[in-house]
Amino acid sequence: MLVAGTVLGAGGAYAQPSPTPTGSASPGGRTAGNAQGDEDEGNGRRDDGKGGKGDKGDRNGTGPGHRTGESPHPSASATGPAPGAPAPAGTATTPPAAKSTGADRPAPAGTVLAAAGAGPDTGLPTAQGLQQALAAVLADKNLGTVGLAVADAADGQLLYGNGENAAVTPASTTKLATSIAALSLIPGDTRLATRVVKNAATGGITLVGGGDPTLTGLPADQVQIGGVPADPDTAPASLDALARQTAAALKTAGTTAVALDYDVSLYTGAPLHKNHDNENIAAVTPLMVDEGKADPKSREDAPARVGDPASAAAEAFANLLKAQGITVQGKPKQATAPAAADAPVLGRVESPTVARLVERLLTTSDNTLAEAIARQAAIAAHQPASFEGAATAVTQELARLGVPTAGVVINDGSGLHTGNAIPPVVLVKLLALAASAQHPALRPVLTGLPIAGFTGTLGKRFGSTSGAADAAGLVRAKTGSLSGVNTLAGTVVDADGRLLSFALMTRTTAPADTARTAMDRVVARLAACGCH
Repeated sequence: MLVAGTVLGAGGAYAQPSPTPTGSASPGGRTAGNAQGDEDEGNGRRDDGKGGKGDKGDRNGTGPGHRTGESPHPSASATGPAPGAPAPAGTATTPPAAKSTGADRPAPAGTVLAAAGAGPDTGLPTAQGLQQALAAVLADKNLGTVGLAVADAADGQLLYGNGENAAVTPASTTKLATSIAALSLIPGDTRLATRVVKNAATGGITLVGGGDPTLTGLPADQVQIGGVPADPDTAPASLDALARQTAAALKTAGTTAVALDYDVSLYTGAPLHKNHDNENIAAVTPLMVDEGKADPKSREDAPARVGDPASAAAEAFANLLKAQGITVQGKPKQATAPAAADAPVLGRVESPTVARLVERLLTTSDNTLAEAIARQAAIAAHQPASFEGAATAVTQELARLGVPTAGVVINDGSGLHTGNAIPPVVLVKLLALAASAQHPALRPVLTGLPIAGFTGTLGKRFGSTSGAADAAGLVRAKTGSLSGVNTLAGTVVDADGRLLSFALMTRTTAPADTARTAMDRVVARLAACGCH
């Protein structure tokens, strides 16, 4: 039996037959941070540029998806990827039951790992009950100006609001919008392909970027995702595997010396984010290795990035070819024209599924990956693969899904842009869509949310001295922070066992850690009451 797969490469998305799935596929990830200083945001942000290192955690929870490969081009010859790397094109696999990469401690039994069910037979929390329960914690001056929306996660019914319709800076909770739109536009089992093809014009070979920033140059046993060693389900595509495939194909053709160029035509527009600082986000190009980190082994929260990720990736690839006995003539150069659609393929590797990449970017708040996924959404929506095109694609897709977009302003996929504006009520609407039985493809948005006290950017929050420790494991939420801005949007299990969704958005002059702890106490109060 053949199943239709979907593949994204330099030419966009297309259907491709693939062998019957037989194995496993993958999430993963760690990230960049926030140019304004998201201290709790994944690969580390520094609040106001001078705060402490960020709270990091691993990804927990997996989404749907299976490998969708294609039969290799007749000219391709593969020796196979390194252990732990994705199989080359043509090997289709299906993931086993979802499994966690784990943290220092297992998540408690009460942790919510999927969408809301019908909930217990108890009545819904009431607006009066919620107001009474939250009044004291919302009065904390460290919160500053507060916007809050609380809804029933089962159907999205708004239960309580406080400034819920005011559009304010969302910071990295923007990634919820990016993820919803991307999963709505792109099949979750789609993988991003990096290819090497013959270049008829030059007689050499071309390395073609397919938009996968997670492509790694590290050996499989050195790859870590969110500080945790990668397993077969989380392993990114391997540049070394691509070099081995390419070298084998060249040697079969009797070639041991070639010219190499690289194709970055998939994206358009400026590669640098408005708030680019070369640490919290890399230049956004369709070809890069290890998210453009200058030191791919770095575990820094906001690592230094190379100035030209595409050129650095091509040079790394040339060195790997040399190790396989292939001489690259001269320095790799950017291709003067896109690779021909029918160019013979010499090698190909693929990313984890888009569903898993979405989980990764949410758990670790990966800015570079978020911008890459936003561009894939733009391609699927027939918009330019640029910051502007991605913002248009996301906004239009949210409107198509019925999300109220009045007051919504989106300028990027990551939330680094200070001009973004989203009301709390819209964030809970996005969470309701992810929980909806009518939109199962959006479920990775819920499974990708960090778990309070255990994973990702919530790994070090809701701790024993926070006053919110009782809610650890009961909250899953996307964090967000820029200078003076702290946001949190996700789900919480209340005292009656009902799953609520919430969006808490603040602007304050209080120190970031102090403000976040105050926010955690608000959410913990939701967990502690039935609020009738």
